[in-house]
Amino acid sequence: MLVFSKTGGFRHDSIEKGTATIEALGKENNFEVEHTEDSTLFTSDYLNKFKAVVFLSTTGDILNDEQQKTFEQYIQHGGGFVGVHAAADTEYSWPWYNKLVGAWFLSHPKQQNATIDVLDKNHPSTQHLPDQWTRWDEWYNYKDINPETHVLMKLDESSYEGGENKGNHPIAWYHEFDGGRAFYTGLGHTKESYDEENFKKHLLGGIKYALGE
Repeated sequence: MLVFSKTGGFRHDSIEKGTATIEALGKENNFEVEHTEDSTLFTSDYLNKFKAVVFLSTTGDILNDEQQKTFEQYIQHGGGFVGVHAAADTEYSWPWYNKLVGAWFLSHPKQQNATIDVLDKNHPSTQHLPDQWTRWDEWYNYKDINPETHVLMKLDESSYEGGENKGNHPIAWYHEFDGGRAFYTGLGHTKESYDEENFKKHLLGGIKYALGE
């Protein structure tokens, strides 16, 4: 699989740690990982080497029109997609991408502990989790939420300050979309996330879904 972490806006200092963690997960779980921030590689010849692509805290405008079309075709031919955290803070003028990733970033309060309600444990990203999972992160509020995704986890907005999704606050989801598979998690802002066993298993489960396992 390919990890893509180009940033056109804010750059998370957790990207390098996240990339190393995904590479380690690959070694432990028998999938190969390549990493790039070079969007000129988004050609059909290159992308077709991969079963899935991770957008790891990408931000802003990162693909030109031709690269966008190539990526759409990659998904339409059965490719997998994983969006991590700021993947939702990416490509605001590309409506197809909004549907794929499942929502766009709206705002976030200060980093703090919050409680996640785990709604569905029949997915590899959530089967190991407790019904309520409390952890520290930067919690995104979302806009333009795609109603056709299958929500796995929601934030309990009463458990922290600054939630703006009026109680209906998805934080991880998946769906089949336009011929491919997509998984998104809003978790993973902090470097420390990538040392957290529950988060690593959550991320691995999303990757396995995108890979078609």
